[in-house]
Amino acid sequence: MLLYDLTQKFSLQEFGIEIPLKDDRVTKTLEYLANHPVLGSLLDRFSVKVIDEEITREDLLRVHSRDYVDRLFSEKLEQEVLWAYELIDDHGNYHRYNPANARLPLSLLLKNDLDKAAGVLQCCKLALQKGFCFYFGGGSHHAQADFGNGFCIVNDIVIALRNLQANQMIEKAWVIDVDAHKGDGTAALTFRDNSITTLSIHMAKGWPLDGPEYIQGGLNPSFISSDIDIPIESGEEDAYLERLEKGLKKLEALSTPQIALVVLGADPYEKDELPSTSGLRLSLEQMKKRDLMIYRFLKERDIPQAHLMAGGYGAECWQVYANFLEHVLLEQGNR
Repeated sequence: MLLYDLTQKFSLQEFGIEIPLKDDRVTKTLEYLANHPVLGSLLDRFSVKVIDEEITREDLLRVHSRDYVDRLFSEKLEQEVLWAYELIDDHGNYHRYNPANARLPLSLLLKNDLDKAAGVLQCCKLALQKGFCFYFGGGSHHAQADFGNGFCIVNDIVIALRNLQANQMIEKAWVIDVDAHKGDGTAALTFRDNSITTLSIHMAKGWPLDGPEYIQGGLNPSFISSDIDIPIESGEEDAYLERLEKGLKKLEALSTPQIALVVLGADPYEKDELPSTSGLRLSLEQMKKRDLMIYRFLKERDIPQAHLMAGGYGAECWQVYANFLEHVLLEQGNR
């Protein structure tokens, strides 16, 4: 199944934010599938076009601290957004942000993120019903218990999984994170919790691992380990697929889940335009092999799989999603 709601906002330009996250990674992927000679006539059959789940404060409090949730629903929200989206530099100046170009207030980004979290939850429920679902959104893996980070106000991954657990829909889950950046928020929020097992394959250097290891007398949560971390050095791209395959086998040995949530970032693609992804440069063919490796691994084990867009920046990243979904939908259409 495909899950998308075109009333949701995917671009950040309307908020005056100069980060190359564009609507067309959604619209171009859907256009490609709609114009496909085989899939075009089947697209409606595979699509759910409305997000009807809702994220409550109770959902947030299962994951985030009460103090942080209270700040999000107060006059402190805009400051939290400025921090989470890294819109202020160390000197107090605006960074990748021009308020003069904003048509929407920064405060609306909280609703935006909560809507996406609702989409992640719905994606998981559809995956449990159908075996596979891809959501055109979600993947906010950097948000921590007490603060937002890395363009993520709330951690929609853990929020969705905690909701499923609280409602006794699942007991155990896997998070397979192949975004270019380490899934640091997810790792910290689920650390030493054997009900959610995490794998992250990511750049060995660069954000979020370029900050201090210790902050305010304690460990920087970005350095908390996933259950399986697979750091890839720049120049090691040819080893990526083999290391991912070994990591998936290690994951299988750790637990048996009722669902796998895949953070399917397109930002390891060599044409990604976000500067902080430059440490990992996979070809389009390598990206397709990555995505199909995960899909087949889960399908062979009959594990329901919910896929999220996560990171993907600039004019070319839509091709990564289109290649993957073309293969999966053709396979499902031939059943």
